[in-house]
Parts: sequence; C-alpha cells; structure tokens
Amino acid sequence: MPDAAPGAAPRFKRVLLKLSGEVLAGGAGFGIDAERVRLLAEEISEVARAGVQLGLVIGGGNFFRGVAAAARNMDRVAADNMGMLATIINCLAMQDALEKQGIPTRVMTAIQMNQVAEPYIRRRAIRHLEKGRIVLFGGGTSNPYFSTDSAGSLRALEIQAEVLAKATSVDGVYDKDPKKSPDARKFEEISYSDVLAMNLKVMDASAVAMCRDNKLPIRVFKLTERGNIMRMSMGEPVGTLIH
Repeated sequence: MPDAAPGAAPRFKRVLLKLSGEVLAGGAGFGIDAERVRLLAEEISEVARAGVQLGLVIGGGNFFRGVAAAARNMDRVAADNMGMLATIINCLAMQDALEKQGIPTRVMTAIQMNQVAEPYIRRRAIRHLEKGRIVLFGGGTSNPYFSTDSAGSLRALEIQAEVLAKATSVDGVYDKDPKKSPDARKFEEISYSDVLAMNLKVMDASAVAMCRDNKLPIRVFKLTERGNIMRMSMGEPVGTLIH
C-alpha cells in the first residue's frame, strides 16, 4: 500500500502496535526471516511517515515460548526470562530493518543491557515518540508470569497511546477458532467484558482487563494483509474493535 494520500490525516496520533514474534519468522516458524522483516518494516515505515507516532511491542515466540518450556519441566521464571530476552533480539532485528527504511528508532528494554539498548524510562520514551522516532519496547514487563500482551497493554497506557493495535494471523475476534471451526462467527465490535466472559483467546485476560479498567480500545486485525496497519491508523474498521 502506498503512503497515505495527500491531505489524508491519520485517525490516531499515537499507536501501540503489538506483534507476535512468529510473524518475524515468516513461513519457517522459527528464527527471523529477513525478507519478512523487511516487508513488515516497509509497511510500518509508511505509517510513521504519515505522521503516526508508533510504539512497538514484539513477542518472542519465534525463538522461545516460556509456557511451553515450563510444561517441559523448566522452571517458569527461568523460561519467562529467556522469553523476554528473545523479544529484545526481535526488537534489534526490527530496528535494523526500520532504519534501512530511513526511519529513526530507539530500542528501550525493561531489562537493563546498556551496551545494546536504552533502559525503559517512560518520559524518555514519550520524548522519542514526539520527535518522530519509532520506539521498540523489549524485555516484556521485566517480570515473569506476564505475557507480551500484558507488556503491550502496559506500555500503551504509559505512553498514552490512543489505541492498542494487535496484529494477528486472523482477521479479527471470533467466537471460536476460525482455523478449526468453519462456522466461527466474527465480531465487528465486542466489549472487554464479553471477551473475558466468553474466554476468547485473542489476548491474555490480564491484558484485556488492564485495557478495560483504563478504557483503552483494542483493535485486532490481520497482519498478513498488506496495508492493514495503515488502514487501522486511518480509522478504517479493519478487524474487530474491543471497547
């Protein structure tokens, strides 16, 4: 999708975009697919050039899934710490791809590693956004037992984002898994409480509850359809709105 049309103004000034780590792996399912990252960086760059201030939270599932590892008798805290480090690897890969597009970025981590990234400081993050830099938040929340969905909700609230945009492999929220159930029904809009009551697995319950308690809307949409990030930023009703 090309850059926004002349005169078109984004609907949102500041967005927190939550990506799964798996999207960086492309078809391989593991590691980083350089071409997939490049294409994704191109799309994100178009949105940044349209004037949207972007924060990114990227999962680590393409390298390490803490819960799955815990099920294999690994200590949960150790597993989650390894998963948080995986998110930082993904942030550095995306930073490189974005800067090749000419977009200034900063990686900020909840786990201190000053040789490779800035420590996460809320006011500094907001200042970076105001200067037009994309900020990539690595290291989750720095605490075990919290997913990167929760990290996305937390950072979105801290930077005062207007929407939490969750890019997934499906085109919205369904009443059951559309990959397994052909009769699954898609919601155009749904309340936070209904998502929790119906135990829909689109996001962790704690992340949804955090957004509900602070009235932060969530837009769930399909990432693999090129242009959807821009459409979401322009206010088009892609995917499902949770509010």
